[in-house]
Amino acid sequence: MEAPLRFHHPRAFWTGCAAVVAGVLLHMPMYVMAAPVHYRLAGMPMDPAMMVGMVLIPCGVLLAGYGLMPRMAQLRRSLHRPDNRWYFHIADGVPLHREHWKLVAALTLALAIDVMKPASLAFVMPGMAAEYGIGMRTAGWLALIALAGTALGSVVWGRLGDLFGRRSAILLSAILFMGTAICGTMPAFGWNLAMCFLMGAAAGGMLPIAFTLMAETIPSAHRGWLLVALGGVGTSIGYLAASGAATLLEPTFSWRSLWLLNLPTGALILFLNRYIPESPHFLSNAGLPAQARAVLTRFTGARSAVIADPDGTDIDPPILESAHPVADLRQLLRGRHARITVGLAMGGLAWGLVNFGFLLWLPANLTALGVNAHGAAALLARSALLAIPGTALVVWLYQRWSSFRTLVLFIATTALALLAFCAIAVFGVRTETATVAATVLLLVSSSGVIATLLPYSAEIYPVHMRGTGSGVIAASSKTGGILGAGLGVLGLFGHLALSALLIALPMAITGWMLARSGVETRGRGLEAIQRALAD
Repeated sequence: MEAPLRFHHPRAFWTGCAAVVAGVLLHMPMYVMAAPVHYRLAGMPMDPAMMVGMVLIPCGVLLAGYGLMPRMAQLRRSLHRPDNRWYFHIADGVPLHREHWKLVAALTLALAIDVMKPASLAFVMPGMAAEYGIGMRTAGWLALIALAGTALGSVVWGRLGDLFGRRSAILLSAILFMGTAICGTMPAFGWNLAMCFLMGAAAGGMLPIAFTLMAETIPSAHRGWLLVALGGVGTSIGYLAASGAATLLEPTFSWRSLWLLNLPTGALILFLNRYIPESPHFLSNAGLPAQARAVLTRFTGARSAVIADPDGTDIDPPILESAHPVADLRQLLRGRHARITVGLAMGGLAWGLVNFGFLLWLPANLTALGVNAHGAAALLARSALLAIPGTALVVWLYQRWSSFRTLVLFIATTALALLAFCAIAVFGVRTETATVAATVLLLVSSSGVIATLLPYSAEIYPVHMRGTGSGVIAASSKTGGILGAGLGVLGLFGHLALSALLIALPMAITGWMLARSGVETRGRGLEAIQRALAD
């Protein structure tokens, strides 16, 4: 039973982790010596220890990454000999028990740590700008670079998860978190940009892989609501952790302490690896039947771990797009998944424009409509409070009503809320009731879109391209954020009616596409979902 929990090259993995930790610790003396000047390091030259640490960290990451890789010769033999593959079935009827809840808790905590990294940017940027003597507009490049890193990381880690395993991809993110802790000791702003890009890549990569692993491990009767709850709870805890750390640490240890937290929080994810097994679907598809059986026995009990020949005597085998069970990005735009990939990606792009563009500029636009600055902040606070029950509504609808219809509903509602703002600006409907109603509707609906978009992506793709597909959809939302930030600088969101109309259009098209091409995933096994797509 323990076989799938071991690293493929354990000495290389742990030696790499030790090198990363040592590299970070070699940066700490300079930080500690700066305590009398409130940890100001700007302009200081790097000492020899820091230079050695800068070499140890990338070497350690590469060595640990090698330790996480499966034995490639075995994988090549199994992937090119499909007649020798065995398929396993997770008994979807089993109730949730202790092992499931351990995995849920571990992934929720990992996702909270993941969300905490980009959430800390808002608390880091003012102190960083003051220390480096740069304006907030220049410091804003940090957020843009981090967002670009998350977009790239989502795609790259998705591919890594399909090629080398879901668990390996998650642990690689944790190792990068540890290495990028040196962001807190960098004496120049340029170094912070480089480290922040890598940290964003790790953060963007963990998100879709966590959803993928959860989708492939939880029984179908509970998969939907747990996937939606994972995103909602993990995100909330992450933002609370970021704000709490800033409140407790930043006044005494400066903004740099928030980046130094990457070392212990990344190490915590490594500690949790004992509760994060490899996906049995990935192991089965990779031709590792003994390991897949061990994981299934752990989660379902020996009697539920059914084994069958590839002819499907006892179960239906996973449905593949081709004879070769490893996908590339082009396969997402071919065959029966093409339309749904385009629809989901367009939805992610439009959501990014709403969240990182329209909502960021909404307080300024409300002020332009005649609401004073204090009143605009209070209005948004009341709207956010009224929107909280929307999370429970999303979970209930996704689990009890319909998965893809819930996604379509919230996409359509987001488009409707944007059109409401357009009407407020064009027709002068500027009452507080109308503004609050439109704001609450937009906050609830946009939260519902992102809460269901990634879970649905993790369910809809076949095992050999589930990580890749989830990564591309996650990257689309980050790309929308980058585009939103750029359009904000160009002044688009200063025109409330025009920006609302331009975002509502792709939102509406997305809803129409998914309504036509989406399939139901609620309560269905992952292979049954692929059969429904084939039909």
